[in-house]
Amino acid sequence: MEINIRRALEKDCSRMLELIQELATFERAPDQVTITPQHFKEAGFGQNPVWKAFLGTIISEHGEENIIGMSLYFIHFSTWKGSKLYLEDLIVTESARGLGLGQMLFEKTLQETRDLNLGGMMWQVLDWNEPAIRFYKKYGAEISNEWLNCSISLKP
Repeated sequence: MEINIRRALEKDCSRMLELIQELATFERAPDQVTITPQHFKEAGFGQNPVWKAFLGTIISEHGEENIIGMSLYFIHFSTWKGSKLYLEDLIVTESARGLGLGQMLFEKTLQETRDLNLGGMMWQVLDWNEPAIRFYKKYGAEISNEWLNCSISLKP
């Protein structure tokens, strides 16, 4: 089985949303995904795209490409640290875990950070997701417990 990493294309959005829903279910928040397919597509491929992504794919025995993972990111700006790459989601579908795809996607995203000459990469991890925490610590990640997440949701 050959795993390939490539940039996401507009035609990939529906599969990417399926992976996002799978991640939300894993994170015990399946009802929290409220983005519409149109908004997702516009945010990545419209006039002013705000996100980019790498996809992990395999080719089936019938020659069809199957998307089995993704790394979605955007550029974050901090008045203290400057520009960094923000890794929003790193997802590998459950049936493909253990193949090394998460490592491949993470390293490709880290290389993108270097290629863009950014000051680093940042992301969040749930405090109960011990396998992910161990994975990130292998890269020397600093995991803070002093900042709390805040958000306000606005209804149209």
